[in-house]
Amino acid sequence: MAVFVIDKRKKPLMPCSEKRARKLLDACRARVHRLMPFAIRLVDVDVVGCVLQPVRIKIDPGSKFTGIAVVSEAQEIDTATGEIDTAAHVLNLFEILHRGHQISEALTARRAMRRRRRGCLRYRAPRFLNRGNKAKGWLAPSLQHRVDTTVAWVNRFQNLVPVAGLAQELVRFDMQQMENPEISGVEYNHGTLAGYEVREYVLEKWGRRCAYCDDHDVPLQVEHIHPKSKGGSNRVSNLTLSCEPCNQKKDAQDIRVFLAKDTQRLERILAQAKRPLKDAAAVNSTRWALFNALKATGLPVTTGSGGLTKYNRRQHGIPKTHALDAACVGVVSTVTGWQKPTLAIKATGRGSYQRTRLDAFGFPRGYLTRSKRIKDFQTGDMVCAKVPTGKKAGIHTGRVAVRATGSFNIQTATGVVQGISHRHCRVIQRADGYGYSHVAKMEGEQVSHIARNAIRSALYLPGLKAEVSRAN
Repeated sequence: MAVFVIDKRKKPLMPCSEKRARKLLDACRARVHRLMPFAIRLVDVDVVGCVLQPVRIKIDPGSKFTGIAVVSEAQEIDTATGEIDTAAHVLNLFEILHRGHQISEALTARRAMRRRRRGCLRYRAPRFLNRGNKAKGWLAPSLQHRVDTTVAWVNRFQNLVPVAGLAQELVRFDMQQMENPEISGVEYNHGTLAGYEVREYVLEKWGRRCAYCDDHDVPLQVEHIHPKSKGGSNRVSNLTLSCEPCNQKKDAQDIRVFLAKDTQRLERILAQAKRPLKDAAAVNSTRWALFNALKATGLPVTTGSGGLTKYNRRQHGIPKTHALDAACVGVVSTVTGWQKPTLAIKATGRGSYQRTRLDAFGFPRGYLTRSKRIKDFQTGDMVCAKVPTGKKAGIHTGRVAVRATGSFNIQTATGVVQGISHRHCRVIQRADGYGYSHVAKMEGEQVSHIARNAIRSALYLPGLKAEVSRAN
């Protein structure tokens, strides 16, 4: 992986190799500016008027994961055809894991707790229409999180590398084509439910029979295949027919549990039902919001279709990952340097405002400390603990979980080390709402640990102090 470099005035320069970064650190010509992603800052030379290569950030947005590739581009003229070929050299690969599902669950829990509290007020006057009108372009918090997280990381990369432009895969999933690939003509224009009510559509789809006992000529009920209480949707792809006895017997069980002894019927029902399209709907909802947010950065933004990304990836024999898909976004003639490990970035949040723990019924069961910071440490900080003696003697590096007693837990690469005193800990990077881990190359390739070893070595150089960037 390439190492980000900034000068002593914090102006971004071209990334360098791990070997060159190690030499600069050994000679005390640079300091560690940031640990994840790894960046160094020059301290002896003020670079003025240097020529920088064009660097582009490519983004492959998704529902759960967003791939980001930092590439340097070079344009060459093909002497045979006279066309301009764009060669992309991959510098770094990143993969962001969103937490939209956690946000959705947190809002659902908060709504239930608020409803319980309101129910305790017996004589409160009724209220309605007490929520303001949603602005044009409003997105649900779980969807807006995907846009905000991606744009936040683009802004971070602008402080670490000279970005000349952005590229986004602007794809729209055709929901009807995904449900029925053979749909066309007037049927496509009318939609899947043209001329039908939902109940009539489900009755015709399942042959007016109970899906679980094949009973007919009895009152049938519309039933969720994947229970709504466990995250099931109201889409017709998740609806089936059931008689009242079967519906009550199944209750809120998953269909795989309910039909565990009747595998043939289970396979038939799952084959007839359509797969859920939540992820495709999320991408469709956020694609233009992300595009407009990227344009607001002031950088030129280019777009490419999903089909072009797939063509580029197959043309160059590149395996499919979210980060490598991002490297193939847009018009590129060649892609080199893609055989690199990927830095996985998991959105964890910056904690919770809620200081009271509640039970399943919404009643208080415990209280947290009013201050998130204990002994100048906060849960999520990356620390280096040097324990001189005892059973836990050694050097432990990882994310810390603080306690009011001053005895912390450290999540290392090999496991959790408990009961480390705060006196032995030193902060190497403040909590920024994300967790980091290195993802190896694709299976069958040799995994490089040069970047990780360089980081570990740099932290313990004599006289070298790791400086933490709190602004990011």
